[in-house]
Amino acid sequence: MDFPDTIFALASGAPPAGIAVIRISGSQGGQVLMRLSGKPLPVPRMATRTRFMRPDAGDKDIVLDDGIAIWFPGPQSFTGEDVVELHIHGGRASIEAVASALSGFEGVRMAEPGEFTRRAFENGKLDLTRAEALADLVSAETEAQRQQAQRQFSGALADRYDGWRQDLVAMLAHVETVVDFADEEIPKDLLEGLDNKILRLKDQITQHIDDNRQGERLRDGFEIAIIGAPNVGKSSLLNALARRDVAIVSETAGTTRDVVELHLNLGGLPVTLADTAGIRDSLDKVEEEGIRRALVRAEGADLRLAVFDAATWPDLNPATVALMMGETIAVFNKGDLADGNLTANAKRSDIKGPLGPVPAFVVSALTGNGFDALLDAIKSAASKGIDVSPGSAPLTRMRHRTALVEALEALDRIETPMRADSPELLAEDLRLAARAVGRITGTVDVEDVLDLIFSEFCIGK
Repeated sequence: MDFPDTIFALASGAPPAGIAVIRISGSQGGQVLMRLSGKPLPVPRMATRTRFMRPDAGDKDIVLDDGIAIWFPGPQSFTGEDVVELHIHGGRASIEAVASALSGFEGVRMAEPGEFTRRAFENGKLDLTRAEALADLVSAETEAQRQQAQRQFSGALADRYDGWRQDLVAMLAHVETVVDFADEEIPKDLLEGLDNKILRLKDQITQHIDDNRQGERLRDGFEIAIIGAPNVGKSSLLNALARRDVAIVSETAGTTRDVVELHLNLGGLPVTLADTAGIRDSLDKVEEEGIRRALVRAEGADLRLAVFDAATWPDLNPATVALMMGETIAVFNKGDLADGNLTANAKRSDIKGPLGPVPAFVVSALTGNGFDALLDAIKSAASKGIDVSPGSAPLTRMRHRTALVEALEALDRIETPMRADSPELLAEDLRLAARAVGRITGTVDVEDVLDLIFSEFCIGK
Protein backbone atom coordinates (compact mmCIF):
# COMPACT_ATOMS: atom_id res chain seq x y z
CA MET A 1 0.00 0.00 0.00
CA ASP A 2 1.22 3.49 -0.90
CA PHE A 3 1.15 5.98 1.97
CA PRO A 4 1.52 9.67 1.07
CA ASP A 5 3.59 10.61 4.11
CA THR A 6 6.96 9.48 5.33
CA ILE A 7 6.90 9.08 9.10
CA PHE A 8 9.54 9.12 11.82
CA ALA A 9 9.68 8.57 15.57
CA LEU A 10 11.98 7.71 18.42
CA ALA A 11 11.93 3.89 18.54
CA SER A 12 14.12 3.47 21.62
CA GLY A 13 13.58 4.35 25.28
CA ALA A 14 13.02 7.79 26.71
CA PRO A 15 16.09 10.03 26.97
CA PRO A 16 18.62 10.43 28.34
CA ALA A 17 20.23 7.16 27.21
CA GLY A 18 23.50 5.97 25.75
CA ILE A 19 21.97 5.49 22.29
CA ALA A 20 18.74 6.68 20.70
CA VAL A 21 17.23 5.05 17.61
CA ILE A 22 15.07 7.16 15.30
CA ARG A 23 13.10 5.14 12.79
CA ILE A 24 11.96 6.56 9.44
CA SER A 25 9.52 4.79 7.11
CA GLY A 26 8.10 5.83 3.76
CA SER A 27 8.87 6.56 0.15
CA GLN A 28 11.15 9.49 1.02
CA GLY A 29 13.26 7.53 3.51
CA GLY A 30 16.20 7.13 1.13
CA GLN A 31 16.16 10.78 0.05
CA VAL A 32 16.05 11.91 3.67
CA LEU A 33 19.09 9.81 4.54
CA MET A 34 21.08 11.10 1.56
CA ARG A 35 20.20 14.71 2.45
CA LEU A 36 21.21 14.22 6.09
CA SER A 37 24.46 12.43 5.28
CA GLY A 38 25.43 14.20 2.05
CA LYS A 39 26.39 10.78 0.64
CA PRO A 40 24.83 8.04 -1.50
CA LEU A 41 22.75 5.39 0.22
CA PRO A 42 24.85 2.89 2.19
CA VAL A 43 24.86 -0.86 1.63
CA PRO A 44 21.43 -2.22 2.64
CA ARG A 45 21.10 -3.70 6.15
CA MET A 46 24.68 -2.79 7.05
CA ALA A 47 25.46 -0.45 9.94
CA THR A 48 27.40 2.50 8.49
CA ARG A 49 29.04 5.26 10.49
CA THR A 50 27.53 8.52 9.35
CA ARG A 51 27.84 12.20 10.20
CA PHE A 52 24.37 13.74 10.12
CA MET A 53 24.20 17.35 8.92
CA ARG A 54 21.47 19.99 8.93
CA PRO A 55 20.02 19.90 5.39
CA ASP A 56 19.08 23.61 5.45
CA ALA A 57 22.47 24.92 6.62
CA GLY A 58 23.63 25.93 3.15
CA ASP A 59 27.42 26.09 2.96
CA LYS A 60 27.77 25.96 6.73
CA ASP A 61 29.05 22.74 8.20
CA ILE A 62 26.47 22.24 10.96
CA VAL A 63 26.73 18.74 12.40
CA LEU A 64 23.67 17.31 14.13
CA ASP A 65 25.39 14.19 15.40
CA ASP A 66 27.93 11.51 14.56
CA GLY A 67 26.30 8.10 14.63
CA ILE A 68 25.23 5.09 12.60
CA ALA A 69 22.72 4.74 9.76
CA ILE A 70 21.08 1.52 8.58
CA TRP A 71 19.19 1.41 5.28
CA PHE A 72 16.37 -1.13 4.76
CA PRO A 73 14.96 -0.80 1.23
CA GLY A 74 11.37 -2.00 0.88
CA PRO A 75 9.74 -4.42 0.71
CA GLN A 76 12.40 -6.23 2.77
CA SER A 77 11.77 -4.15 5.90
CA PHE A 78 9.57 -4.18 8.98
CA THR A 79 6.87 -1.99 7.40
CA GLY A 80 7.35 -3.16 3.83
CA GLU A 81 8.36 0.40 2.91
CA ASP A 82 11.79 2.00 2.65
CA VAL A 83 13.00 2.21 6.24
CA VAL A 84 15.94 4.07 7.75
CA GLU A 85 17.29 3.79 11.27
CA LEU A 86 19.42 6.58 12.71
CA HIS A 87 21.45 5.54 15.75
CA ILE A 88 22.51 8.70 17.52
CA HIS A 89 23.58 9.81 20.99
CA GLY A 90 20.70 9.54 23.42
CA GLY A 91 20.65 13.03 24.90
CA ARG A 92 17.48 15.10 24.65
CA ALA A 93 19.18 17.87 22.70
CA SER A 94 20.58 15.44 20.10
CA ILE A 95 17.20 13.77 19.62
CA GLU A 96 15.37 17.09 19.35
CA ALA A 97 17.91 18.43 16.84
CA VAL A 98 17.55 15.43 14.52
CA ALA A 99 13.75 15.39 14.93
CA SER A 100 13.60 19.09 14.07
CA ALA A 101 15.67 18.49 10.94
CA LEU A 102 13.40 15.62 9.86
CA SER A 103 10.27 17.73 10.38
CA GLY A 104 11.74 20.27 7.95
CA PHE A 105 11.39 17.87 5.02
CA GLU A 106 8.20 18.26 3.01
CA GLY A 107 5.92 15.24 3.36
CA VAL A 108 7.77 13.97 6.46
CA ARG A 109 6.02 14.01 9.83
CA MET A 110 6.07 12.51 13.32
CA ALA A 111 4.41 9.09 13.48
CA GLU A 112 1.24 8.41 15.43
CA PRO A 113 1.20 5.65 18.08
CA GLY A 114 1.34 2.23 16.42
CA GLU A 115 1.65 3.67 12.91
CA PHE A 116 4.77 1.69 11.97
CA THR A 117 3.10 -1.59 12.93
CA ARG A 118 -0.12 -0.59 11.21
CA ARG A 119 1.78 0.02 7.99
CA ALA A 120 3.41 -3.40 8.42
CA PHE A 121 -0.09 -4.91 8.68
CA GLU A 122 -1.44 -2.94 5.70
CA ASN A 123 1.53 -4.11 3.63
CA GLY A 124 1.03 -7.76 4.54
CA LYS A 125 4.12 -8.06 6.76
CA LEU A 126 2.06 -8.98 9.86
CA ASP A 127 -1.41 -10.29 10.59
CA LEU A 128 -3.43 -8.76 13.43
CA THR A 129 -2.58 -11.45 15.99
CA ARG A 130 1.15 -10.90 15.37
CA ALA A 131 0.66 -7.13 15.58
CA GLU A 132 -1.09 -7.54 18.93
CA ALA A 133 1.68 -9.88 20.08
CA LEU A 134 4.26 -7.23 19.24
CA ALA A 135 2.47 -4.79 21.54
CA ASP A 136 2.41 -7.48 24.24
CA LEU A 137 6.13 -8.13 23.81
CA VAL A 138 6.90 -4.45 24.32
CA SER A 139 4.78 -4.28 27.49
CA ALA A 140 5.67 -7.72 28.93
CA GLU A 141 6.89 -7.46 32.52
CA THR A 142 7.31 -11.14 33.41
CA GLU A 143 8.89 -14.15 31.77
CA ALA A 144 5.56 -15.93 31.34
CA GLN A 145 4.08 -12.87 29.60
CA ARG A 146 7.12 -12.68 27.31
CA GLN A 147 6.86 -16.35 26.39
CA GLN A 148 3.15 -16.08 25.60
CA ALA A 149 3.65 -12.98 23.46
CA GLN A 150 6.60 -14.57 21.66
CA ARG A 151 4.58 -17.69 20.78
CA GLN A 152 1.78 -15.52 19.43
CA PHE A 153 4.25 -13.37 17.48
CA SER A 154 5.68 -16.57 15.98
CA GLY A 155 2.24 -17.35 14.55
CA ALA A 156 0.81 -19.90 17.00
CA LEU A 157 -2.59 -18.18 17.12
CA ALA A 158 -2.60 -17.11 13.47
CA ASP A 159 -1.92 -20.67 12.31
CA ARG A 160 -4.80 -22.01 14.41
CA TYR A 161 -7.31 -19.39 13.29
CA ASP A 162 -6.24 -19.54 9.65
CA GLY A 163 -6.63 -23.32 9.76
CA TRP A 164 -10.19 -23.01 11.07
CA ARG A 165 -11.05 -20.39 8.47
CA GLN A 166 -9.67 -22.55 5.67
CA ASP A 167 -11.79 -25.47 6.91
CA LEU A 168 -14.87 -23.25 6.87
CA VAL A 169 -14.08 -21.91 3.40
CA ALA A 170 -13.61 -25.45 2.09
CA MET A 171 -16.99 -26.52 3.51
CA LEU A 172 -18.57 -23.35 2.12
CA ALA A 173 -17.18 -24.08 -1.34
CA HIS A 174 -18.85 -27.50 -1.37
CA VAL A 175 -22.21 -26.13 -0.23
CA GLU A 176 -22.09 -23.29 -2.77
CA THR A 177 -21.37 -25.83 -5.49
CA VAL A 178 -24.62 -27.58 -4.60
CA VAL A 179 -26.45 -24.24 -4.64
CA ASP A 180 -24.95 -22.90 -7.88
CA PHE A 181 -25.23 -26.14 -9.83
CA ALA A 182 -28.49 -27.50 -8.46
CA ASP A 183 -29.65 -28.47 -11.95
CA GLU A 184 -26.36 -30.07 -12.92
CA GLU A 185 -24.85 -33.48 -12.31
CA ILE A 186 -22.67 -33.15 -9.20
CA PRO A 187 -21.07 -35.87 -7.08
CA LYS A 188 -23.60 -37.29 -4.62
CA ASP A 189 -21.01 -37.48 -1.84
CA LEU A 190 -20.00 -33.81 -2.10
CA LEU A 191 -21.60 -32.95 1.27
CA GLU A 192 -20.93 -36.33 2.84
CA GLY A 193 -19.44 -35.97 6.29
CA LEU A 194 -20.20 -32.22 6.47
CA ASP A 195 -22.08 -32.60 9.76
CA ASN A 196 -19.14 -34.38 11.38
CA LYS A 197 -16.70 -31.74 10.13
CA ILE A 198 -18.85 -28.96 11.59
CA LEU A 199 -19.20 -30.78 14.92
CA ARG A 200 -15.44 -31.36 15.10
CA LEU A 201 -14.73 -27.70 14.37
CA LYS A 202 -17.28 -26.59 16.98
CA ASP A 203 -15.61 -28.82 19.56
CA GLN A 204 -12.19 -27.33 18.78
CA ILE A 205 -13.45 -23.75 19.04
CA THR A 206 -15.41 -24.49 22.23
CA GLN A 207 -12.36 -26.03 23.93
CA HIS A 208 -10.30 -23.01 22.88
CA ILE A 209 -12.85 -20.62 24.41
CA ASP A 210 -13.42 -22.59 27.62
CA ASP A 211 -9.92 -21.96 28.95
CA ASN A 212 -10.72 -20.14 32.21
CA ARG A 213 -9.39 -16.96 30.53
CA GLN A 214 -5.84 -18.18 31.10
CA GLY A 215 -4.33 -16.23 28.20
CA GLU A 216 -6.12 -13.02 29.12
CA ARG A 217 -5.23 -13.47 32.79
CA LEU A 218 -1.57 -13.94 31.92
CA ARG A 219 -1.57 -10.94 29.59
CA ASP A 220 -3.50 -8.58 31.88
CA GLY A 221 -2.29 -9.89 35.22
CA PHE A 222 -3.89 -11.92 38.01
CA GLU A 223 -6.10 -9.64 40.13
CA ILE A 224 -6.01 -10.07 43.91
CA ALA A 225 -8.19 -7.96 46.25
CA ILE A 226 -7.19 -7.60 49.90
CA ILE A 227 -10.45 -7.24 51.84
CA GLY A 228 -11.39 -7.03 55.48
CA ALA A 229 -12.59 -4.83 58.31
CA PRO A 230 -10.71 -1.66 59.26
CA ASN A 231 -7.51 -2.03 61.27
CA VAL A 232 -6.94 -5.76 60.69
CA GLY A 233 -3.64 -5.03 58.93
CA LYS A 234 -4.55 -5.05 55.23
CA SER A 235 -2.09 -2.27 54.37
CA SER A 236 0.60 -3.88 56.52
CA LEU A 237 0.01 -7.12 54.63
CA LEU A 238 0.39 -5.29 51.31
CA ASN A 239 3.63 -3.66 52.44
CA ALA A 240 4.98 -6.99 53.70
CA LEU A 241 4.21 -8.70 50.39
CA ALA A 242 5.85 -5.80 48.53
CA ARG A 243 8.82 -5.72 50.92
CA ARG A 244 8.50 -1.92 50.95
CA ASP A 245 6.11 0.79 52.16
CA VAL A 246 3.38 1.08 49.55
CA ALA A 247 0.35 1.93 51.66
CA ILE A 248 0.01 4.19 54.72
CA VAL A 249 -0.17 2.17 57.92
CA SER A 250 -1.87 3.70 60.97
CA GLU A 251 -3.64 2.54 64.12
CA THR A 252 -6.48 4.85 63.12
CA ALA A 253 -9.26 2.84 61.52
CA GLY A 254 -10.27 3.81 57.99
CA THR A 255 -6.86 5.10 56.88
CA THR A 256 -7.20 3.52 53.42
CA ARG A 257 -9.89 5.48 51.53
CA ASP A 258 -9.15 4.38 47.96
CA VAL A 259 -7.81 1.28 46.23
CA VAL A 260 -4.00 1.06 46.43
CA GLU A 261 -2.48 -1.14 43.71
CA LEU A 262 0.79 -3.05 43.67
CA HIS A 263 2.18 -5.02 40.73
CA LEU A 264 4.28 -8.06 41.56
CA ASN A 265 6.18 -10.69 39.60
CA LEU A 266 5.46 -13.99 41.33
CA GLY A 267 7.41 -16.82 39.74
CA GLY A 268 7.19 -15.18 36.32
CA LEU A 269 3.45 -14.53 36.62
CA PRO A 270 2.08 -10.97 36.74
CA VAL A 271 0.00 -10.24 39.84
CA THR A 272 -1.84 -7.07 40.81
CA LEU A 273 -2.53 -6.69 44.54
CA ALA A 274 -5.25 -4.20 45.49
CA ASP A 275 -5.46 -2.94 49.08
CA THR A 276 -9.04 -1.81 49.66
CA ALA A 277 -10.85 0.30 52.22
CA GLY A 278 -11.98 -1.43 55.41
CA ILE A 279 -15.52 -2.80 55.19
CA ARG A 280 -17.79 -1.19 57.80
CA ASP A 281 -20.79 1.11 58.13
CA SER A 282 -19.63 4.69 57.74
CA LEU A 283 -21.18 8.17 57.60
CA ASP A 284 -18.04 9.65 56.05
CA LYS A 285 -18.81 10.27 52.36
CA VAL A 286 -15.20 9.77 51.28
CA GLU A 287 -14.81 6.54 53.23
CA GLU A 288 -18.20 5.40 51.99
CA GLU A 289 -17.03 5.78 48.39
CA GLY A 290 -13.83 3.89 49.24
CA ILE A 291 -15.90 1.02 50.66
CA ARG A 292 -18.07 0.96 47.54
CA ARG A 293 -14.95 0.68 45.38
CA ALA A 294 -13.62 -2.06 47.66
CA LEU A 295 -16.79 -4.11 47.13
CA VAL A 296 -16.60 -3.68 43.37
CA ARG A 297 -12.93 -4.68 43.34
CA ALA A 298 -13.59 -7.73 45.50
CA GLU A 299 -16.38 -8.88 43.21
CA GLY A 300 -14.23 -8.66 40.07
CA ALA A 301 -10.98 -10.08 41.50
CA ASP A 302 -9.55 -13.45 40.48
CA LEU A 303 -8.61 -14.08 44.13
CA ARG A 304 -9.63 -12.50 47.42
CA LEU A 305 -7.37 -12.32 50.48
CA ALA A 306 -9.88 -12.03 53.33
CA VAL A 307 -7.91 -10.55 56.23
CA PHE A 308 -8.85 -11.09 59.89
CA ASP A 309 -7.24 -10.04 63.17
CA ALA A 310 -5.64 -13.17 64.65
CA ALA A 311 -5.74 -11.57 68.10
CA THR A 312 -9.56 -11.60 68.12
CA TRP A 313 -9.98 -15.27 67.11
CA PRO A 314 -12.50 -16.90 66.99
CA ASP A 315 -14.57 -13.75 66.31
CA LEU A 316 -14.82 -13.20 62.54
CA ASN A 317 -16.09 -10.04 60.91
CA PRO A 318 -19.39 -11.08 59.24
CA ALA A 319 -19.10 -8.44 56.48
CA THR A 320 -15.72 -9.92 55.47
CA VAL A 321 -17.03 -13.50 55.58
CA ALA A 322 -19.91 -12.48 53.29
CA LEU A 323 -17.37 -11.38 50.65
CA MET A 324 -15.56 -14.73 50.61
CA MET A 325 -17.14 -15.74 47.30
CA GLY A 326 -15.24 -17.47 44.52
CA GLU A 327 -11.57 -18.21 45.09
CA THR A 328 -10.59 -16.92 48.53
CA ILE A 329 -7.76 -17.31 51.02
CA ALA A 330 -8.37 -16.35 54.65
CA VAL A 331 -5.38 -14.55 56.18
CA PHE A 332 -5.05 -14.11 59.94
CA ASN A 333 -2.70 -11.18 60.36
CA LYS A 334 -1.06 -10.13 63.64
CA GLY A 335 -0.21 -13.77 64.30
CA ASP A 336 2.42 -12.60 66.79
CA LEU A 337 -0.45 -11.42 69.03
CA ALA A 338 -2.54 -14.61 68.75
CA ASP A 339 -2.87 -17.10 71.56
CA GLY A 340 -2.59 -20.86 71.27
CA ASN A 341 -6.26 -21.30 70.36
CA LEU A 342 -5.56 -20.42 66.73
CA THR A 343 -4.22 -23.84 65.76
CA ALA A 344 -3.76 -25.03 62.18
CA ASN A 345 -6.62 -27.52 62.44
CA ALA A 346 -9.04 -25.07 64.01
CA LYS A 347 -8.51 -22.27 61.54
CA ARG A 348 -8.72 -24.54 58.48
CA SER A 349 -11.86 -26.34 59.56
CA ASP A 350 -13.79 -23.39 60.98
CA ILE A 351 -13.24 -20.73 58.29
CA LYS A 352 -16.25 -21.09 56.06
CA GLY A 353 -17.42 -18.65 53.45
CA PRO A 354 -20.84 -18.53 51.79
CA LEU A 355 -19.74 -21.30 49.40
CA GLY A 356 -17.92 -23.49 51.91
CA PRO A 357 -14.52 -23.82 53.65
CA VAL A 358 -11.55 -21.80 52.42
CA PRO A 359 -7.81 -22.28 53.05
CA ALA A 360 -6.41 -20.11 55.82
CA PHE A 361 -2.97 -18.91 56.92
CA VAL A 362 -1.67 -17.22 60.05
CA VAL A 363 0.93 -14.52 59.32
CA SER A 364 2.60 -11.62 61.02
CA ALA A 365 3.35 -8.53 58.96
CA LEU A 366 5.55 -7.42 61.85
CA THR A 367 7.81 -10.50 62.08
CA GLY A 368 7.33 -11.99 58.61
CA ASN A 369 6.25 -15.36 59.98
CA GLY A 370 3.92 -17.35 57.72
CA PHE A 371 4.56 -15.36 54.56
CA ASP A 372 6.42 -18.09 52.68
CA ALA A 373 3.43 -20.43 52.92
CA LEU A 374 1.01 -17.63 51.99
CA LEU A 375 3.07 -16.67 48.94
CA ASP A 376 3.17 -20.30 47.80
CA ALA A 377 -0.64 -20.43 48.02
CA ILE A 378 -0.97 -17.19 46.04
CA LYS A 379 1.43 -18.49 43.36
CA SER A 380 -0.54 -21.71 43.13
CA ALA A 381 -3.81 -19.82 42.68
CA ALA A 382 -2.32 -17.46 40.07
CA SER A 383 -0.81 -20.28 38.03
CA LYS A 384 -3.86 -22.55 38.17
CA GLY A 385 -4.81 -23.49 34.61
CA ILE A 386 -2.04 -21.37 33.09
CA ASP A 387 -0.26 -23.34 30.36
CA VAL A 388 3.18 -21.91 29.56
CA SER A 389 4.36 -24.91 27.55
CA PRO A 390 6.00 -24.20 24.15
CA GLY A 391 2.99 -25.45 22.18
CA SER A 392 0.27 -23.52 24.00
CA ALA A 393 -1.65 -20.82 22.17
CA PRO A 394 -4.46 -19.52 24.40
CA LEU A 395 -6.86 -16.67 23.76
CA THR A 396 -5.24 -13.39 24.75
CA ARG A 397 -7.93 -10.79 23.98
CA MET A 398 -11.65 -10.30 24.35
CA ARG A 399 -11.73 -9.36 20.65
CA HIS A 400 -10.73 -12.93 19.74
CA ARG A 401 -13.28 -14.42 22.14
CA THR A 402 -16.12 -12.28 20.78
CA ALA A 403 -15.36 -13.27 17.19
CA LEU A 404 -15.16 -16.98 18.03
CA VAL A 405 -18.46 -16.85 19.96
CA GLU A 406 -20.02 -15.24 16.89
CA ALA A 407 -18.61 -18.05 14.72
CA LEU A 408 -20.02 -20.68 17.11
CA GLU A 409 -23.46 -19.05 17.01
CA ALA A 410 -23.43 -19.26 13.22
CA LEU A 411 -22.40 -22.92 13.34
CA ASP A 412 -25.09 -23.65 15.95
CA ARG A 413 -27.76 -22.34 13.58
CA ILE A 414 -26.71 -24.94 11.02
CA GLU A 415 -28.15 -27.68 13.23
CA THR A 416 -31.67 -26.23 13.13
CA PRO A 417 -34.17 -28.00 10.80
CA MET A 418 -34.59 -24.89 8.65
CA ARG A 419 -30.84 -24.80 7.87
CA ALA A 420 -30.62 -28.55 7.26
CA ASP A 421 -33.20 -28.30 4.50
CA SER A 422 -31.79 -25.14 2.90
CA PRO A 423 -28.31 -25.19 1.30
CA GLU A 424 -28.59 -21.42 0.77
CA LEU A 425 -29.01 -20.73 4.51
CA LEU A 426 -26.33 -23.30 5.31
CA ALA A 427 -23.92 -21.49 3.01
CA GLU A 428 -24.72 -18.15 4.60
CA ASP A 429 -24.01 -19.43 8.11
CA LEU A 430 -20.71 -20.96 7.00
CA ARG A 431 -19.83 -17.66 5.35
CA LEU A 432 -20.62 -15.72 8.54
CA ALA A 433 -18.56 -18.14 10.63
CA ALA A 434 -15.59 -17.86 8.26
CA ARG A 435 -15.86 -14.07 8.28
CA ALA A 436 -15.93 -13.95 12.09
CA VAL A 437 -12.79 -16.10 12.39
CA GLY A 438 -11.11 -14.13 9.61
CA ARG A 439 -11.58 -10.89 11.50
CA ILE A 440 -9.23 -12.11 14.22
CA THR A 441 -6.21 -12.26 11.93
CA GLY A 442 -7.38 -9.40 9.72
CA THR A 443 -8.29 -11.50 6.70
CA VAL A 444 -11.66 -9.77 6.29
CA ASP A 445 -13.75 -6.97 7.78
CA VAL A 446 -11.12 -5.38 9.99
CA GLU A 447 -11.51 -1.64 9.49
CA ASP A 448 -13.70 -1.33 12.59
CA VAL A 449 -11.03 -2.81 14.88
CA LEU A 450 -7.82 -1.33 13.44
CA ASP A 451 -7.97 1.97 15.32
CA LEU A 452 -8.64 0.16 18.61
CA ILE A 453 -5.76 -2.29 18.17
CA PHE A 454 -3.04 0.10 17.07
CA SER A 455 -3.97 2.82 19.55
CA GLU A 456 -2.49 0.53 22.24
CA PHE A 457 1.01 0.92 20.76
CA CYS A 458 3.61 3.43 21.84
CA ILE A 459 4.95 6.01 19.39
CA GLY A 460 7.83 4.51 17.42
CA LYS A 461 6.12 1.17 17.06
